[in-house]
Amino acid sequence: MKNTIRQVFHSPKFVGGFVIFVAILLTMIIYPLFNPGNPLEQIGVGTFAKPGTYFSLYDATKAKTDTFRLPEADENRLAASLSAEDRVAMVEYFTAMGIDISELDTEDTDTLLQMWEDNYDPSVRPKGMTGAKVNYYKRLNNSLQDLKGGDTLVVAEEVDGELVESKKISTTDYVRTGAVANVKTLPLGTDNFGRDVLKELVSATGTSIGIGLLAGVVATLIGLTFGLLAGYVGGFLDDFIMFITNIFTVIPGFVLLILISYSIGQEQRGAAVVATVIGLTGWTWTARSVRSQVISLRNRDHVNLSKLSGHSLVRIILTDILPYIASYVVMAFILQVSSGILAEAQLSLLGLGPRTTEVPTLGLMMNWAMLYSAHTNGSWWAYFPVILVITLISFSLNLMNTGLDQVFNPTLRD
Repeated sequence: MKNTIRQVFHSPKFVGGFVIFVAILLTMIIYPLFNPGNPLEQIGVGTFAKPGTYFSLYDATKAKTDTFRLPEADENRLAASLSAEDRVAMVEYFTAMGIDISELDTEDTDTLLQMWEDNYDPSVRPKGMTGAKVNYYKRLNNSLQDLKGGDTLVVAEEVDGELVESKKISTTDYVRTGAVANVKTLPLGTDNFGRDVLKELVSATGTSIGIGLLAGVVATLIGLTFGLLAGYVGGFLDDFIMFITNIFTVIPGFVLLILISYSIGQEQRGAAVVATVIGLTGWTWTARSVRSQVISLRNRDHVNLSKLSGHSLVRIILTDILPYIASYVVMAFILQVSSGILAEAQLSLLGLGPRTTEVPTLGLMMNWAMLYSAHTNGSWWAYFPVILVITLISFSLNLMNTGLDQVFNPTLRD
């Protein structure tokens, strides 16, 4: 046993997959200690807040300020105020006015603003421009002038029903983040419901791995039981089991999975139910593979000796056959876990996954991102980390399986 374990952990592929998988598990355990709470809690009112550090603007106005005169501050302020849509609109205005923009770079804020200063005339309405567009350009010009001309903001508080000036904020006033009472760091922003994506992702990873493990246990137990009985007993029992297996094989497994999940209903589809359904539809290839292994073992000398000794069927299978295919069963289980995680993601993408009100899963996060068009509005943080985690889990499990195969399969050894 010790020698076998030593061989397994001398396999570079197994060790690589094992390290990745353990790192994912440790993240699931450690991160909630630093960021506890309900992963489905809505902390944002808006949708798809970008990754970054957020602080309370109200608390920032109350914090002690320091004065800095940064030479690039005004340029940065103007550049940040111009959105991509504003820059495109300014180019459209120049085009409508017949101005040569062949050498204009919309990312060059200084040149863009200088051209705007030189050519914008609120009293001139280009031919074909709608009134709404004209008003848009006026508002844009006013906001640019305010940024260029104003250097002080006034903070007012309501006292006895009247607004009273409480503080003036200059463009040279800066507040240290640590001095602000309420600061929230969102490494992956928020999703369409205003929930912390990273906290949700960590919880969803744990749930999906749990679904994969339960599905793997169910599928492996069913496949192992049927494979052992069919391969060892043979005869009518073998024909009957293989008949059932062939029926499940002929019907596409995912189609069967969809039909069963749909028939259960949304309210009854918890994580455990979905995992069980996945396991009940994914055992066939394990049964066929175990059967072929057992057929090659049932006439070995040690098995025949047990038969002559009068040992029971259960004892022969458990003591004389199962230990010889244990390594294969472990590899089949690892593949079943990986298949279970992927199957849950596919089901949830179709809206047939676990209930959305209990726990998040990786598939549900993908489903939410798709329903709210995260892929079209540039909110990559709502779906790309999910894809990355699913890929890493599947890659690590398959890498571990390949490493085990190289250890236990003599034909693959160096």
